[in-house]
Amino acid sequence: MFMNRIWKMSLIITFLIILDQITKGVIQSKFYLGESIPVIDGFFNFTYVRNPGAAFGFMAQASLLVRQILFLWVPVGACFWLISLIWKTRHENFIGCLAYSLIFAGAVGNLIDRFSLGYVVDFLDFYLGNSHFPAFNVADSAITVGAFFMIIDMINDFKKKSIRQKSET
Repeated sequence: MFMNRIWKMSLIITFLIILDQITKGVIQSKFYLGESIPVIDGFFNFTYVRNPGAAFGFMAQASLLVRQILFLWVPVGACFWLISLIWKTRHENFIGCLAYSLIFAGAVGNLIDRFSLGYVVDFLDFYLGNSHFPAFNVADSAITVGAFFMIIDMINDFKKKSIRQKSET
């Protein structure tokens, strides 16, 4: 049963990485840089953006060496750590295992871009009026959903510990 969970997580990871790379490839081949096509007027566009920084363009202006260390090598190390967490949580913690798997898939999707292109392709552009949320991609979405599941997992752990402490007193 638990190896079955590893297979399921592997399928989720593989699917997300492939979906991320296909969608980014379509954007790169069909759009010119900065091109924006409305999907839902006044709310959502597909917009081709190159992001050399972190989330929301953070540190995009940092030196190449700093960006290579922070956006290539630190995430590679984090991916190995995430693999160990996926393996560690496979037996007893579905939500935690899923969270780490989603974050891992997103990290790998963005790392593929960083190693092959030197930047991350973003294209999902949500906005209201003139206020735009920074563009993002499928990998970023996987990371965000994974972080949400991590928070749920932490809350569940906190509740379990609180119940245990109350029953011990």
